[in-house]
Amino acid sequence: MRAYERLIAVLCGVCVALVFGVVGQAADETITIKLAHVHDVSHPIHEALQVLATRTAELSKNSVRVVLYPSGQLGGEREVLEKLQIGSVGMTKVGSSLLESFEPKFGIFSMPYLFRDDAHKWRVLGGEIGQRLLRSARKKRLLGLGYYEGGARSFYTKEAFVKTPADLKGMKVRVQKSRIMMEAMEALGASATPVSYDELYTALASGVVDAAENNIPSLYSSKHYEVCSYYTLDRHTRMPDVLLIGTKVWDKLSKTQQQALYKASQESVDFQRKQWGQKCKEYMAEMKAKGLKVFEPDTKPFEAAVQSLYKKYEDEIVGKLAKEIKATP
Repeated sequence: MRAYERLIAVLCGVCVALVFGVVGQAADETITIKLAHVHDVSHPIHEALQVLATRTAELSKNSVRVVLYPSGQLGGEREVLEKLQIGSVGMTKVGSSLLESFEPKFGIFSMPYLFRDDAHKWRVLGGEIGQRLLRSARKKRLLGLGYYEGGARSFYTKEAFVKTPADLKGMKVRVQKSRIMMEAMEALGASATPVSYDELYTALASGVVDAAENNIPSLYSSKHYEVCSYYTLDRHTRMPDVLLIGTKVWDKLSKTQQQALYKASQESVDFQRKQWGQKCKEYMAEMKAKGLKVFEPDTKPFEAAVQSLYKKYEDEIVGKLAKEIKATP
């Protein structure tokens, strides 16, 4: 082979190697992971994800870089989940209820009055059941890395407190697009009405729905308290948020990089849980100062009203998981 032919062959080989990242510096260059979520930059979730990004870079010695796209820049939660599956987005944080349509086992978190309290919830999530659930969507190309605090969801209304299930009768309550959540509202006597979260303020103001339900930081950041001044802390669900990575991205990382990213995710989980409690106190004080009224009802009548839902699902995977969870000390 003549000299110029050898040179061309070598150059072609280098180009191919660079494309596939298998030679020299190309094999070690920084991997950039897009992490998209729907919260604004003041939300405790975003602050936790900033910790995740910083610590991932440090622990991976800058071989993995996580870039945040907040405020729905890359789409809503469902759209981003679908992008994780094809690999165009690497990571996200979503509410567990949305995952129900991707992996039915996550419907367990929509079951009302499932956990006795927050301490019980975190024992379950940190134990075998919670870890099993994080791995359950792998066949859908989604892998859970951890749980963020998603708070307890409670009713907020325009006209009066929801003191008993009877107060919900005929009331149009906005719910997430979760089959179990809709059935739970129906069991409580409400008319479950799915509405997109970004359209909910207008829906409440115009009377499309009479009420909604959510946690304290979401009520604050959405400014729904400007429309609904009655907040009933019945805490009917304690739903975690789930930090996810697409397996198409995860499987491209080396074992060392995976370990670094996982450790960073756990540090961000710890940070977020501490931040959440403090932010809830701050937000509640500010909303009360602006006119929000708060009531804590006896939840026993509410719990009794939804037992039919547990009966309905007792032979299905969600019902079996509920039994395991309720049996956890």
